[in-house]
Amino acid sequence: MAGRNRAVRVVVTVVVTICLLVAIWEGYKWFGQQTNDLVPGTGIELPVSTDDLTMPHALDIVGELAGDVRDGRSTLPMTLYLLKKAWFTLQEAAIGFTLGLVIGLALAVVMLRWRVVERGLLPWVNVSQTVPLIALAPIVVTWGRQQDLPDLFSISLIATYLTFFPVAVSALRGLKSPDAAHVELMRSYAASWGTTLVKLRLPAARAFLFPALKVAATLSVVGAIVGEISIGTKTGLGRAILEFAQRYAVFPERLYAAVIGSAVLGLAVFGLVNLAERWLEGRKRGVVT
Repeated sequence: MAGRNRAVRVVVTVVVTICLLVAIWEGYKWFGQQTNDLVPGTGIELPVSTDDLTMPHALDIVGELAGDVRDGRSTLPMTLYLLKKAWFTLQEAAIGFTLGLVIGLALAVVMLRWRVVERGLLPWVNVSQTVPLIALAPIVVTWGRQQDLPDLFSISLIATYLTFFPVAVSALRGLKSPDAAHVELMRSYAASWGTTLVKLRLPAARAFLFPALKVAATLSVVGAIVGEISIGTKTGLGRAILEFAQRYAVFPERLYAAVIGSAVLGLAVFGLVNLAERWLEGRKRGVVT
């Protein structure tokens, strides 16, 4: 019963949020059209123009999701087309997320084990995130093609680049979170460093790790899409966004539809991590009980 009530609350929250966003969108558009995109009583322009090219009506965007679009020589419903593209992006994001998780955890463990490594490596981990992704993508793809790697793997590496950072930083913080008294207790039992890591530090890091994994999951989708756009791949949501952006002046609703598809994919992977967290919490309660 509790699970059913929680599901109902989630559905109601999503529906109310969508309705609120549509109301704000249409209200802003109506207001701008009444004032010629000016703040009333002044000559100051509104931040965003409300013409149909810049802000199509919400119903037009929804209608585009229900419409048809050409995919090569065939014609598909827009929703099915976006699902097909999203499947490729999801594969790239999943590989990037997995690699980022492994690399991030490994870096955190190494930095925890040797403090000199933490002092020398952690600043570079932070600096790595200042490199523009759009500049890094062609380098990674060129290297991958020289190694005869498929573009899917190269794009996954780009997603890994965004994913490993929050995992490494949060995992390191979580591994350091146990009280000194608990660590000393493990030492008094003659527990090895590895045993302390597995029995004490990793369970304590879970509270820090899952929020980072939720961020990393959404960033893996962002990295995959940016990678697809950067190299002009023929698959994925990045390709759909690129194609619709080139025809934005004719079909602006299609670009918005592709952006909505990307947002839904990001929410989906976020939800999967959230479900994994709830599942582990449920197992923990069952073990304790």
